[in-house]
Amino acid sequence: MLRPGLVIVIEWLAFGASWLLAAGWSSAVDKRLGIRREIGYRMLLIVGAVVEGIPAHGYEGPLRLWLVSRPEAWGCVLLIAAGFGFAWWARVHLGELWSGQITAKQNHQIVASGPYGIVRHPIYTGILTAVVATAAAKGTVLGVAGLVLISVGVWIKARLEETWLTGQLDPGAYDQYRRKVPMLIPFFPATQ
Repeated sequence: MLRPGLVIVIEWLAFGASWLLAAGWSSAVDKRLGIRREIGYRMLLIVGAVVEGIPAHGYEGPLRLWLVSRPEAWGCVLLIAAGFGFAWWARVHLGELWSGQITAKQNHQIVASGPYGIVRHPIYTGILTAVVATAAAKGTVLGVAGLVLISVGVWIKARLEETWLTGQLDPGAYDQYRRKVPMLIPFFPATQ
């Protein structure tokens, strides 16, 4: 019988591999923000992912914050799958406008339907959901530290992306979208 911890590892590996394979499905870039402006959030995401990826078994004492029961661990497995499913829905809905970097594509437009009508950054929301569920399943200081680093990195990237897109797209239309749709948390009041 599969253990929840192994299934969580398989989920992350499958998501990462599928995401890398789909990276080529993207239209030509018109303009980029540039790596110098992106290095800060990228470092937070990398360090957060490494810390989050440290196995949780064998920790006792102050590094162990809580223990999860087997049913709770399977609940985390399902939440991770739901987060990845939401991220993939957003990726497919965005289509060729997707980029792993902060860019403006040729014929870039505001996408406000599907998952983008629920939150402005549904890919980030889905991935953060998976990270939260992973940290909850681990129950360690390192799991929580990874969650915090990744969350801060994603928030910084989302803010940079919005500032960039406001300058690249029709600012009035993007500001209206920002007032209507929450940034990362569904049903949370939308703010700019």
